[in-house]
Formats: sequence, C-alpha cells, structure tokens
Amino acid sequence: MPALTSLIPPQILPIVMLFASNVFMTFAWYGHLKHKSAPLALAILASWGIAFFEYCLAVPANRFGSEVYSAAQLKTMQEVITLIVFAGFSVLYLKEPLGWNHLLGFAFISAGAFFIFHKF
Repeated sequence: MPALTSLIPPQILPIVMLFASNVFMTFAWYGHLKHKSAPLALAILASWGIAFFEYCLAVPANRFGSEVYSAAQLKTMQEVITLIVFAGFSVLYLKEPLGWNHLLGFAFISAGAFFIFHKF
C-alpha cells in the first residue's frame, strides 16, 4: 500500500490533515457544551481522549507541511481552517447562528492570512 504522502500532493496533504485534526479539536474543546449536565471532570477526560486524535493528525500535518510551507504559513492555515470548522460546528452541532459580525470578523482574519502567503 502506498504511503499517504505519495497519494496526496505535498501542498494539499497538510491542509487535509489539518481539517481532520480541527474536527477532533473542535469537538474536544466545544462538544461538551451540548452536555453541560455531565460532570466537568468527565468532560475534561473525554476532551483529552478526543484531543489525542487531533494531535495524531496535527503533528504529522505540520511535519509534512514544513516541506512546502513556512511555520508562519502553517499556523495561518491552521487558524483559518479552525474558523471554517468552528463556524460549521457552531451552526450544525451547537445550533448557534452566525451573525454578520462573526462573518466580518472571519473575513478580516482571512484577509490577514492573505498577507502571510504573499510577498510584496
């Protein structure tokens, strides 16, 4: 079986892995908000368990990504991906609407990402 790194282009692999990683991270950090009656200690332990899988994806994503992206670019990608995943999670899982102010704030962060990836 070919290695994952030979199946997906090196520019795309870290993005795919960071998306998957952020799904786990978002559930680890915010999934318990739907179960506020559960003991906090249980929420913490469950979050740690979920976060393990996030790290299993994020660490190699950054290792593979460092071959084609700078650390600043990888961090910027991660932040933008986090916002995309969180926006979907907030609306679909937590049933919390996103307002125009959220979208405007996300747009400003994305504009900042533009400058990280372009040299002037």
